Amino acid sequence: MKILVLDSGILINLSMNGLLYIFEELKKISQVRFVITKEVKYEVVDRPVGIPRFELGALQVQSLFNSGIIEPPENLGINEKEIFPLTERYMELANHSMQSKNQWMQIVSNAEMSCLALSQLLSEKRIENIIGLDERTTRILAEKPENIERLMSERLHQRVSIDKEKLKEFSKFKFIRSAELVYVAFKKDVLKIKGQKVLEAVLFAAKYHGSSISFEEINELKKL
Repeated sequence: MKILVLDSGILINLSMNGLLYIFEELKKISQVRFVITKEVKYEVVDRPVGIPRFELGALQVQSLFNSGIIEPPENLGINEKEIFPLTERYMELANHSMQSKNQWMQIVSNAEMSCLALSQLLSEKRIENIIGLDERTTRILAEKPENIERLMSERLHQRVSIDKEKLKEFSKFKFIRSAELVYVAFKKDVLKIKGQKVLEAVLFAAKYHGSSISFEEINELKKL
């Protein structure tokens, strides 16, 4: 069994591109299970379902949840009482690791951090897992923390200082972006559209709906 812990951004990205069906198709041909936390479900279903502009996407994700394609952590023996304190811990670490003008910077959301919390609990149970997450800041915290200071300074146009010691705990997490997920779907031949341009099309669609993937990375995936 392998678990893909899904953050809000990846679900929104695939919903906007009409690709949510790949979860059902991938589940048919693999042992991967797709899981979302209560915080993520609130962001992609519970809150937007009452907003006409976002209602359709929310109902599509709800349908996958109702049918068991996407599951809650309770199905894996992990409850909210275990997830919540770890989520708070990661929120505290991340949001008190960077300063600008002597003020702490709020750089992550509780939905993202709940994914990290669930990933840690799964790892403690020796369940192989990876986090599906498009948000660039959280991934850099884990993968290239040395770049976060420059990134935030450029984004805010002001000097940002970082406490690198607080970021060490993030290095244990592994991520996959929506662009890489649609690449897997293409390679597994579960996309409903076919043709020579399909891979390029879905990669660019993922990029332009929030997946932080560069043009160079897209070209590399096209060559594989």
